[in-house]
Amino acid sequence: MAEVHFPRRIAFLFYLLLFLGGIIFYISWGLAYSSWNLLDHRWVGVYAVVIMLVGFGLVGMLLYKE
Repeated sequence: MAEVHFPRRIAFLFYLLLFLGGIIFYISWGLAYSSWNLLDHRWVGVYAVVIMLVGFGLVGMLLYKE
C-alpha cells in the first residue's frame, strides 16, 4: 500500500493555530471575566483548556518545524 505524503508545513500551521487559539482564549477569557488568575479554583476548567491548547501547540510546532 502506498503511503500518502503529508506536508509538514500543514501540520506545523495546525499546531500554530492551536497555540494561538490557546493564547487568544486566555486573553478573551480575561477580558470577559476580568480575571487573569487561572489558578483560582473557580477557573480550573479554563486553565485546563488553555494548557491543553498551548501545550499541544508548542509540542506539535517543535515536532514539525523544518
